[in-house]
Amino acid sequence: MTTGAGNAGPIGGASGASPWWSDALNDPWRQPDSAAVITQPSPPQPPPPPEEPVTATPAPRADLRRTIAIAALVGLLAGGLGGAIGYTASTHHGTPSVVLGAGRNSAAPVQRPAGSTAEVGSRVMPSVVTVQGSTPRGESLGSGFVLTSNGYILTNEHVIAAAPDNAVAVTLADTTLVAAHVVGRDPESDLAVLKIDRTGLKPVEFGDSDEVAVGDDVLAIGAPLALSGTVTRGIISALDRTIETRDADGVNRYYAAIQTDAAVNLGNSGGPLFDTAGRVIGINSVIKSLAEDTETAGNIGIAFAIPINQAARVATEIIETGRSHRTVFGAQFDTSRSPGAGVRLTTVDSGGPADERHERDQQGSAR
Repeated sequence: MTTGAGNAGPIGGASGASPWWSDALNDPWRQPDSAAVITQPSPPQPPPPPEEPVTATPAPRADLRRTIAIAALVGLLAGGLGGAIGYTASTHHGTPSVVLGAGRNSAAPVQRPAGSTAEVGSRVMPSVVTVQGSTPRGESLGSGFVLTSNGYILTNEHVIAAAPDNAVAVTLADTTLVAAHVVGRDPESDLAVLKIDRTGLKPVEFGDSDEVAVGDDVLAIGAPLALSGTVTRGIISALDRTIETRDADGVNRYYAAIQTDAAVNLGNSGGPLFDTAGRVIGINSVIKSLAEDTETAGNIGIAFAIPINQAARVATEIIETGRSHRTVFGAQFDTSRSPGAGVRLTTVDSGGPADERHERDQQGSAR
């Protein structure tokens, strides 16, 4: 039997079968238990978008005012901390690594006996003042001391000689500057009384200048060279020194003075000379110097003070009446004669006491 070209061969034929056909029952790769799965290919994925370049974003700018405030706060804290550390370092007394001397005994305070320079100086210092006067030539400066608790002050007249009565000021011991008024002046005895509007002041205690002796210890307190509150110490070198001075203005001043070697300089004028009990026995007024110019004159250990007994009498009269009363003879004498030969009357002041007495004597003789 022949077959045509269009006839397929028998299924499962061995020799004439299609090469694309396989016997599933005899397929060595077949897994009968597996489930049939219909799969479809995944749709094509679009390409990823191109990456954008990464750019750095600047940080936000800090607020300028906030920055300044923070800096100021930090500075204050640092300054405070530094100050605290410095204060602690300067005041903290830790145990030193090296002990010098025998140590410090805080249980034994310094003893200043009564009558010592330190004790007297601290006790009388509140009664001493500095006196200033405004003059056409500038400022004049000297010292003074409190007479009464209600503001009367005694000084040298030459300290304020060129100053008007209302151009004077006083600096108290506590450095308070107070305007002063001139109550009265006595140029010949070189004394002036001032008044300030203050109460509760500490007046000095007066001694007796007639009872002092050569060799007594004394303290001078004043404002030499404008250094107020200066204390110097010395002794009484002599008594009843007759001193006459003439100011540039032509004023003659007379002193029966206490001489001392306590250091006295320009600016001490009008200040008190104390004894060791703290009592005023004189007013420092004149210095002896090797310099001709009074502006350059300095202490050489010879100074003169007006005795307080004389000064107190003059000051009392000025406070009570505004002026001082003195006994005046009204005549000039020649004292060049030998000792014991007396004096010769040379001139009589017209209108003075001697002149008036002479007229009365002549009238009596005429009768």
